[in-house]
Amino acid sequence: MHTVKAALEELMAAMDRVDAQVIMAEVLGVNRAWIAANPMRILTESEDARIEMLAVQRAMGRPVAYLLKRREFYGRDFEVGDDVLIPRPETETLVEAALPRLTPRASCLDLGTGSGAIAVTIACQRPEARVVATDVSAAALEVAARNAAKHGCAARIELARGSWYEPVGGQRFDLIVSNPPYVAAGDPHLGRGDLRFEPPGALTDGSPDGLDSIRAIVAGAPAHLAPGGWLLFEHGHDQAAAAREILAAGGFTGLVSLPDLAGIPRVAGGKIPAEPRRTP
Repeated sequence: MHTVKAALEELMAAMDRVDAQVIMAEVLGVNRAWIAANPMRILTESEDARIEMLAVQRAMGRPVAYLLKRREFYGRDFEVGDDVLIPRPETETLVEAALPRLTPRASCLDLGTGSGAIAVTIACQRPEARVVATDVSAAALEVAARNAAKHGCAARIELARGSWYEPVGGQRFDLIVSNPPYVAAGDPHLGRGDLRFEPPGALTDGSPDGLDSIRAIVAGAPAHLAPGGWLLFEHGHDQAAAAREILAAGGFTGLVSLPDLAGIPRVAGGKIPAEPRRTP
């Protein structure tokens, strides 16, 4: 049998240190501090076998989040699986931008909710807000529903199946948020790393520049925003200028371009004027 130290060293020979520690902590049901403090603890046969199984799957490229079926987002654990995109730190920038623009009893629409990470986080942080989340995938909505229940906000989130605005009819909202597919068709990154295992439709809409979904979201937003309402969405690392142009062409004002923790612009947005524009 392996000791914790020996098993961890074997894991780190096959993957990066953080992934190895996360897998070890998951199998043993402990945190990383415990692992560092108990290097000579002998693993049981079942623990040894599970670590080996996870190591093999990780060596094949399968994301750690899918191996463990969860990912932390904005300080909360979210269920993830093959049917949903893995929440990423840059998407927390979208949440950070959304929260100050939501008054306590405001309404929010999350388009393409996936795991529900954005919608659930907003519902938890703004418990009096009304949140509606849509997705074209029934399987993704099931994951979102479980995450909403896990975090105690299922009664405050309406989940609806359909493409973008289709499920909400003529409803209007104070804020619309989205992390849409924005990777260009044919981008080599789609065949590398974790992206190989994530649902293709959550990564790319098949357009040459990856911006067709963003164009559709911006085009439909004025009919679903209250006067003065905001639209905020995530985009690719090199799409800030294009996102701004799309928003300006769509009649949005007060345009913003917000950076992630690495200083890279990843969230764009604008608002609908509170009053109609007057022509000279």
